[in-house]
Amino acid sequence: MTNSSLAKMIDHTLLKPETQSEQINQICEEAKEYGFASVCVNPTWVTHCHSLLKDSEVKVCTVIGFPLGATTTETKVFETKQAIENGATEVDMVINIGSLKDGRYEEVERDINEVVEAAKDKAIVKVIFETSLLTKDEKVKACELAKKAEADFVKTSTGFSGGGANVDDIRLMRLTVGPEMGVKASGGVRSLEDTNAMIDAGATRIGASAGVDIIKGQESNSDY
Repeated sequence: MTNSSLAKMIDHTLLKPETQSEQINQICEEAKEYGFASVCVNPTWVTHCHSLLKDSEVKVCTVIGFPLGATTTETKVFETKQAIENGATEVDMVINIGSLKDGRYEEVERDINEVVEAAKDKAIVKVIFETSLLTKDEKVKACELAKKAEADFVKTSTGFSGGGANVDDIRLMRLTVGPEMGVKASGGVRSLEDTNAMIDAGATRIGASAGVDIIKGQESNSDY
């Protein structure tokens, strides 16, 4: 895999609450330099990132209902529409984890589908499950619901709940959603070795704050 093709699988991510404009400017410059798929930022930064990236191929990705997933569906829909108006073309939404664990599957599907409808033809939707909080059966069910709700991707984690992506979860998610749907590994992916393992397990997108380090690792490892 070339540096360019690997970079196009990475969402260059900065979601820390203390993030300042200088750091946002830096990740946008890095995203342009290395050719990352997107920058993934909190909604308050979408307009700024869009202005910095408008003449590049780098997309602006933002998060919805983040990081808990416990806002109302109506709030998630509003966030999605506003983010798209501000320049986002990818949205990563967090499901209502409590609803899933309660077995209120229709609510979870509706929550996802209404965001999908709000983004239709304007932005792709990735659905975050927070896999570290779920059983194997719950992970499978979440994948099935996201697919039924016509989301574009399933995604492991927010990075805010003490767990991140692992190979077993990626493999399970890929097996459940099949070959057509995207699978995003996010949370704790910090090296080229981590990235390769996730891709080998079925990930088609990587969410990482260490995107530059991953590409630099690729540059020093010509066998991949």
